[in-house]
Formats: sequence, structure tokens, C-alpha cells
Amino acid sequence: MRSVLSSNPVLPTISPLASRSIQNLGGGHETQISEVDRLDSTACRTISLENTVPDFVELPTDLPVPVDDGAAAHLVGAELPDLILPATDGTSTRTADVGEGRTVIYFYPLTGRPGTDLPEGWDSIPGARGCTTEACDFRDHHEDLRGLGVGAVYGISSQSTEYQAEVAARLRLTFTMLSDERFRFAEALNLPTFRAPGHDRLYSRLTLIVRDGRIEHVFYPIFPPNTHAQQVVAWLRENPSA
Repeated sequence: MRSVLSSNPVLPTISPLASRSIQNLGGGHETQISEVDRLDSTACRTISLENTVPDFVELPTDLPVPVDDGAAAHLVGAELPDLILPATDGTSTRTADVGEGRTVIYFYPLTGRPGTDLPEGWDSIPGARGCTTEACDFRDHHEDLRGLGVGAVYGISSQSTEYQAEVAARLRLTFTMLSDERFRFAEALNLPTFRAPGHDRLYSRLTLIVRDGRIEHVFYPIFPPNTHAQQVVAWLRENPSA
């Protein structure tokens, strides 16, 4: 999947949108490096501020396991829709322009943010909890995916680009996230979604392996989310490109 404006999906960058949530990034190269180091040292680690900040890194041990309801059984072989979605790197990405080779697109419901409560009963919804851990796993195994022939990794949710950009900067993500607030992907491909308190609609957790513009493989349901990127790596190793 190629951006309308060129970008490098491999090297980590602080996007223009993400920079709004980071103080004192301007003023010179040395200031930026120290800020990057600070972000990197705190990304995906448990934060304890007198128990006022929720921990989105450690998953509860009693999370309900989602079951396969067949909601993604129709997707293999389908062609990607031609959509243009805003990206966290400040560009827009055309989803139909994937080019040759494989692309990984993972859909997730809602990433938690420090100081913001998750929806009531979030942990009791099968497959809902774990978006931060999933993003970190894709970050940590990004180079493995690239080495197995994946041209790009994209995370898609219904949150705004600014919301996603804060997450991308805080977690030091090495890939681009796309915002689909209108659920255009869901409408085009009949993707599974669900409701939660305060949210009329959220994406269910699902990952597509796209090859030459068509869906080659689908991961659904996904559990546990904190090792899902490793599941994708394992599948790619077992199913190398011809």
C-alpha cells in the first residue's frame, strides 16, 4: 500500500500530527534526539503514578477468549476497496494501491491512552482488550515482517488521526496507522464490528494478509493480541512467497 505522498514505512519518525502531543520537540537536532530517547525508554512499559494511570501493557490473565463466529469467512480472495484514508505520518494512503508483494493490514478497536479510562466492561468483551500490546508486538517484529517480504504494515481503527498519532509517537511505532472514522473499510468488505459503552461501533480485531491487491489470508479471531505479530511471522515463514 503506497501513500499518496511518499514516506518511509521502516524508519521511525515523529509525524507532524504526533508532534502536537509532544512538548519541546522544536529547537534543534539535539533536543529531538533526547526526546526520542525519552519516548523510547517509556514505550510499552508499565507506568505507575500512584495508580492514577491505567496499565495497558500488562494483559489480565482472565480475559475471555473470542470465538470464531464466521464473520470473516468471506474475505479470502476479495479485492481491497479503493479508499483514501488519512495516515499518522501526515499523508493520505490509497488502499487499492498496494503494489506487488504482501501487505499486512490489522484492524483493532481502541487503543488506551494514559489518563483516559477504557469503556466500562471493556475487559469482559471477548477480543477487545490488548490494542497497545498488539501494536508493540508489530513494532518489535516489524523488521522480521519486512525480511519475510512484507512491503508495509498498517494499523486501522475508527479513532481520529490525531488520536492515533499520539499513540504512534508514545509507543514509537515503526509503521503507519490509518484512520477510518466512517467505517468505509467495514462497509466495503463487510468487516465485523461491535458496540461498547460510549461507542456505537468499533472494529473487531482482525488482520489481513494482502497479496497483489487481494486478500490472501485472514486472522480472525485473534488471541492473545500481545503475540499476534509473532503469529503473522510464523504464518509467513510457513507460506513463503512463490
